[in-house]
Amino acid sequence: MKEKSPFIFDVGEDDFDARVIKASSGKIIMVDFWADWCAPCISLAPALERVVDGCEGKILLGKVEVDDNMRLAGHYRLRGFPTVIMFHKGEELGRFSGSHPAHWIRDWIDEHGVDVIL
Repeated sequence: MKEKSPFIFDVGEDDFDARVIKASSGKIIMVDFWADWCAPCISLAPALERVVDGCEGKILLGKVEVDDNMRLAGHYRLRGFPTVIMFHKGEELGRFSGSHPAHWIRDWIDEHGVDVIL
């Protein structure tokens, strides 16, 4: 079994504010809203993990399982899964939906002006 990355964590309604919104004051935090039954969610996960691990802690990834956290999905007006939202200083910098390869995700991060060596 693959060891879990130190840069990726599970988050839910109870700790979202502390672990994502407040924590984003010091660094970029991307949040992957996903579900077990969602094939694109399963295919996106390895690409997201590669990109985040490649950032070596400059970007963290929170994983929200939407079936257990529907209020969060509703709060951010998510229309489909997976949806990834990037937060910095408590604000949303951008979002995308669907499955994409790692190079697309890196380009998306760059387009949002995030100064990260990838």
